[in-house]
Amino acid sequence: MEIRILEYFLAIAREQNISKAAESLHLSQPTLSRQIHNLENEIGKQLFTRGSRQITLTEEGMILRKRAEEIINLVHKTENELSYSDNTMNGEIYIGTGETEAIRHIAKTAKKIQKDYPDIRYHIISADSQDVLERLDKGLIDFGLIFGEVDHTKYNAFPLDAVDQWGVLLPKNCSLAQKSSITAKDLEDYPLIFSRQVFKHQDRLSKWFHKNINDLHVVSTYNLLFNASLMVEEGMGYALCLNHIVDTSSESPLCFRPLKPALEENISIIWKKYQVFTKAMEYFLEVLQS
Repeated sequence: MEIRILEYFLAIAREQNISKAAESLHLSQPTLSRQIHNLENEIGKQLFTRGSRQITLTEEGMILRKRAEEIINLVHKTENELSYSDNTMNGEIYIGTGETEAIRHIAKTAKKIQKDYPDIRYHIISADSQDVLERLDKGLIDFGLIFGEVDHTKYNAFPLDAVDQWGVLLPKNCSLAQKSSITAKDLEDYPLIFSRQVFKHQDRLSKWFHKNINDLHVVSTYNLLFNASLMVEEGMGYALCLNHIVDTSSESPLCFRPLKPALEENISIIWKKYQVFTKAMEYFLEVLQS
């Protein structure tokens, strides 16, 4: 399976039309059709369902699209790393992170480096911890910002001087907003909106709530708090979240109230053991740690 053919496949998946894909690739339609037909024969699976106006991916096609995107991204990342000069400090650094104010540590480090080495480019990929670890394991990112415990058998880690606090995002006009902090009893009768990450910390949260979190009245889950904040504004429920992520200033209709007793998350930047760094990656980590 050639990289070139995977790029053809992805173009068709993106355009959902052979003619448009062929035009974007500067190929003739018969040539592109033949290449994809050969790919389907090689795999032994049908990748597309052909309609009168557009083509759609089959289940096998959707699986291949996900893997093909990862393969192409990794190939391009590797090509870029190999093309950088040994005599100059340049390159690209990929960092995966959940929503957290600790990203300021990354921004401040990048700003320090930027003056002397403006040719280093940073790519910030927003994802929850599960997605960050998956991308790190596959080599699609260089560093990850994660909450809580680190698997030191797989990763090296540097703890950041930052702690995120769990709390509840509420409308300012609700009765709970009058409280300075929120207890488990306060939330007993309210609909809740949970982050996907919450379910990775079931033991801690079940202990805090004094009940299994699957027994709580959870009306929705989210992986981006901005979307959850709109649900809170519309009265769907109250969002369990980390602080300092969405606007709760005087102009906002929302407020954040910390949990009591406090529930906090330590934050670390991690990278794979035995990972080979470019000069730019090494220098970034050196400045961050200093």
